[in-house]
Amino acid sequence: MTADRDPVATSDHPLRAAVLGAGSWGTTFAAVMADAGCQVTVWGRDEKVCRQIAQERRNERYVPGVELPAGIAATTDAAEAVRDADLVVIAVPSQSARATLEPLRGAIRPDAVAVSLMKGVELGTDRRMSQVVAESLGIAPERVAVVSGPNLAKEIAHRQPTATVVAATDDETAQLVARACASSYFRPYTNDDVVGVELCGAVKNIIALAVGISQGRGLGFNTMATIITRGLVEITRLGLALGADADTFPGLAGMGDLMATCASPDSRNHTLGNHIGQGMTLEEAVAATGGTAEGVKSSRSVLELADSLGVEMPITHAVVRVLHEGLPVDDLAALLLARPHKAEGV
Repeated sequence: MTADRDPVATSDHPLRAAVLGAGSWGTTFAAVMADAGCQVTVWGRDEKVCRQIAQERRNERYVPGVELPAGIAATTDAAEAVRDADLVVIAVPSQSARATLEPLRGAIRPDAVAVSLMKGVELGTDRRMSQVVAESLGIAPERVAVVSGPNLAKEIAHRQPTATVVAATDDETAQLVARACASSYFRPYTNDDVVGVELCGAVKNIIALAVGISQGRGLGFNTMATIITRGLVEITRLGLALGADADTFPGLAGMGDLMATCASPDSRNHTLGNHIGQGMTLEEAVAATGGTAEGVKSSRSVLELADSLGVEMPITHAVVRVLHEGLPVDDLAALLLARPHKAEGV
């Protein structure tokens, strides 16, 4: 980012941030930025949730039992939230991102930076979320950053220490976002591999679904370790086909996020998969999980993307068949291990 587009870097006022999305991760990241010294406004559709955030410093629906830091406002008017923001942070479900953002085209400041917290690939277009953000808001790609890593919202809301990756094609954009969220418990590292970081965030949810399904069927740690390690191979294979940096995948956004999402009972994708493994229908599992499990819809778009590139992703394929094509869950393990014998790294 050039100096003439970055008055924030030399100004004395606190960074102003808008967070689009009052769910668990949006609210938690708003708290992270407030703790880092930003003035934050959260946008949400639910008037009751917004009123509670603004007046009581709580969001009992999505982040129960947590007192939010001072300095967080909330509104149901998205245009009002973004009007004076230096940073516009997007934390809505990935498949509704375009519909949420397109009405805001022209409403954000011409020098504002957009930050995607979303983890998915858009159905029908195979666009990564940073691409959807740039297209929907009509801004240059270098003004878009993505945040991804082992970032389970519940733990961060309680200020448990973690690290994350802030990726942007422009280093000054990445550094600006990193400054806006750095605190004693939240440590951002910067990276210019937007493609790799985004694909890690999208595909790890699908691998977590597979782990959850297997554990719901009573399978143990050998199976979990197999799915996680071979899942990382799938993520890497797809990323490299799209020009990502190989060093991203064993790092925080890759293996770090994959381990957290696959192992934690606080992961919605893991939880939903577990419900499926225990015999629930997809509709029942979604209701029982009580929140957006991005891997459910993204599994199809990721598989479409992989197929278009000729990339083999057997775990992703198996999850799609179970969730969307009626494959019995008891057939999942056999499908995962049904590939021809070959060297491990292939």
